[in-house]
Amino acid sequence: MMFLKSALSTTAIVLFIGTASFAQGGNPMPGERVDANGMPTTRSTPAEQAQTVEINKQVGAQNAAADEKAAANDAKAAADNAHYQAQQQQYQGQLQQNQAQQRDYQDRTAAYNSLQTRYAAERAAYRRGVWPNRYVKWVIVDRDAGLIGERVQLITGSRVGTVVDTAHTANGNVSALLVRLDSEKIVWIDAGDVRYNRADGIVMTNLNRADLRHMADERV
Repeated sequence: MMFLKSALSTTAIVLFIGTASFAQGGNPMPGERVDANGMPTTRSTPAEQAQTVEINKQVGAQNAAADEKAAANDAKAAADNAHYQAQQQQYQGQLQQNQAQQRDYQDRTAAYNSLQTRYAAERAAYRRGVWPNRYVKWVIVDRDAGLIGERVQLITGSRVGTVVDTAHTANGNVSALLVRLDSEKIVWIDAGDVRYNRADGIVMTNLNRADLRHMADERV
């Protein structure tokens, strides 16, 4: 009885090995489809398997390249957006600064206009010297950024202050200069009382020092 079992087991092993050998050698397994030559059609050849591996490598490389390019595009888009946001913040800051300067200018011009109206008669009575011949024609008309910071002197040549701002009429012409006197007082000097030699950078007034001090004490 034991001999019979051993013989059967040996036979089964041989059949299994034979079946595996048939499958590895290209013989069709039960239920497999075969071609006209009797070869299985559902299994890849070694060449096809190698080609599949190569295709998978190429697809993987292409996917990795696509992912890398997408990441680079995302990084560039983020950098461009950050740059744009920084530019917008800078623009808004400059706009707010400009608006503040415009409000300050308008406030100064309004203060000058109010002062001029109230003290027009008194200012008309101020003593004015005779302009030197070379300065008669140097009237201030158009807005000139170079005026700010220029020193102001009397006809005698004595310096009395520095231009810190300008007032303008509706058409943009300069109507007055805001001058900080050397005594630190602030005074508006009408454009008619000022001459400006751009070539020499000299701002001259025909008013005298005492009247300038008096004008600086005027209040609206």
